[in-house]
Amino acid sequence: MSVLAELSAGSGTYRLRRATGDDLGPIVELLAADQLGATRESAADLEPYRRAFEAIDTDPAQLLLVAATPGGEVVATMQLTFIPGLARRGALRAQIEAVRVHEQHRGHGLGREMFAWAIAESRRRGCALVQLTTDKSRSAAHRFYDRLGFEASHEGFKLRL
Repeated sequence: MSVLAELSAGSGTYRLRRATGDDLGPIVELLAADQLGATRESAADLEPYRRAFEAIDTDPAQLLLVAATPGGEVVATMQLTFIPGLARRGALRAQIEAVRVHEQHRGHGLGREMFAWAIAESRRRGCALVQLTTDKSRSAAHRFYDRLGFEASHEGFKLRL
């Protein structure tokens, strides 16, 4: 497990690293620990998550990240995807998804530090922009993204299959 960054947030330090299969349970628990995830995620059966993890882990355009305490406890996660495209003169863009920070570790700057790393990594890889989507009901997340400099520039649409 190679550490990508040491993050300082509040009085704590965290190790940002690529997720491993052993992190799957804690990641799913983070996904399920909010008002939206509680209705669609469950750590009771990890098999569908294992299949998805394998696809993510073997794709060089994907980074599934975790932030862990010095003791190894996974307390945050995010997925960073690098998307090539023809628009914007063939620009590469980064997509940030599935950001979760354990409730006991919120409000100390860990999310901000994770985003700073993800944005720097996106620049390092030559991305022209970083984008994300967030549910309309997540008003606290909207304020967080505003503070980070993101602009609500588009209206998103989804079709459930």
